[in-house]
Amino acid sequence: MKNAQRPILHPHLQRYKFMNKINSLYSRREMLVLGAGVTAGALLPGLCAAQNSAKHLLARAIPKSKEMLPVIGLGTAIIFDIDSDAEKRAERTKVIHTLLDSGAKLIDTAPSYGTAEAVVGDLLAAMKVRDKVFLATKVRSNNNEAFVAQMKQSQQRLHTPKFDLMQMHNVGFLDRKMFASQLAIVREWKQQGIFRYLGVTHSQDQERANDRLIEIMQQDKLDFIQVNYSMAERSVEQRLLAAAADTGTAVLCNLPFGRGQLFRAMRGKAVPDWAAEFDATTWGQFFLKYLLSNNAVNAVIPGTDKVEYMVDNLNAGRGRLPDAAMRKRMTAFIDPLL
Repeated sequence: MKNAQRPILHPHLQRYKFMNKINSLYSRREMLVLGAGVTAGALLPGLCAAQNSAKHLLARAIPKSKEMLPVIGLGTAIIFDIDSDAEKRAERTKVIHTLLDSGAKLIDTAPSYGTAEAVVGDLLAAMKVRDKVFLATKVRSNNNEAFVAQMKQSQQRLHTPKFDLMQMHNVGFLDRKMFASQLAIVREWKQQGIFRYLGVTHSQDQERANDRLIEIMQQDKLDFIQVNYSMAERSVEQRLLAAAADTGTAVLCNLPFGRGQLFRAMRGKAVPDWAAEFDATTWGQFFLKYLLSNNAVNAVIPGTDKVEYMVDNLNAGRGRLPDAAMRKRMTAFIDPLL
């Protein structure tokens, strides 16, 4: 895609993109070394995978259909916004292979992520793996005509006429009349077989949007909701996750590392010995296992650009998860450091 064809981001998203480049997985390589208590050589993908190769990757049922979905997915904001960079595309291809080889399959993208959606489409087409991927994208516009045009553009960019999940993006503060009008559009597309599932997302001022998102789940009976959830941002634990469980709404967690805040807070610190009780050997696994230990969560979708990070994320979906008492111990340990 030529630079001139790249979508213009809303100023808020431009700031979000800039801050996330600053706050991207800062020092995660160092965190992996500290957490595992090994040398950097042990970060080689084959060795990392060998640690948990015998352990099954956890999958959970999508409530509305009972289809099993592995709990570790792949987010694409920022790190797949790489345009035509051949070296980065080759690296991201390896990441996708690692995801799929593990039995995982969820890849989440959006038109607002710069070139990321087109890059995902190009890579999946080149790899010939579309049938192995649970493909999720998003749509958002304040104009219904543009709303439909954006979904058609996503079909072109992703090289597929059909998606597994279409999500109405950042709806927490969307005008109710506009929301109802656009929900009718995506429901019609679903009836036509273009989507298998419908959902909504929110990633801006999560706490303030939670009440509206709960209302949407209760009234509109959608299949999925995607929200900010990390050990650094736990507002959805107050009411939203319980509402998702009550309404049979699958939950996807974006920004599970709190825009890198969690890794920065743990810089120079080793994973506590007691994390072995839930099979966490790295900080990445520690953070993700906390989220996955809430049964309302169907999958986490950390943005990932390195194979060793993808392997580490996948290992968070293997082995034991913390129980309620351990979750309290984890937050008591983390909170003073944030």
